[in-house]
Amino acid sequence: MVITLRGELGSGKTTLVRGLLRARGIAGPIKSPTYSLVEHYLLSSLYFYHFDFYRFRSSDEWDAAGMSEYFRDDTACIVEWPERAGDRLPAADLALSLAYGRSSGRELVATAHTSAALRCLTALRKSANPRM
Repeated sequence: MVITLRGELGSGKTTLVRGLLRARGIAGPIKSPTYSLVEHYLLSSLYFYHFDFYRFRSSDEWDAAGMSEYFRDDTACIVEWPERAGDRLPAADLALSLAYGRSSGRELVATAHTSAALRCLTALRKSANPRM
């Protein structure tokens, strides 16, 4: 599954990923991949990769860094700054956008592009509101 995560600097993209990983039981340090480009976490039998392409100046850097090797059937990939990978990035199953809210919070817009992503959003809504 490919999940894209868009938002301005400081809008909470990495914080959102940290929260997702903590909810899945990751207890150790969860670093931002801004300088390493990718951080890896093993969740059960699933490989979870967190990418940050903020430092990409050209989509050609995708090829030079060997990024396509990470996007396989046994992975979940969440990508910050997906627009910097250009057309090299596989199509998103789920697109997330974060923005500063009207008050001090953030607003999240989630768009499912595949049935798998729709199932994820449905499960998330049910866990947030068990009466659904």
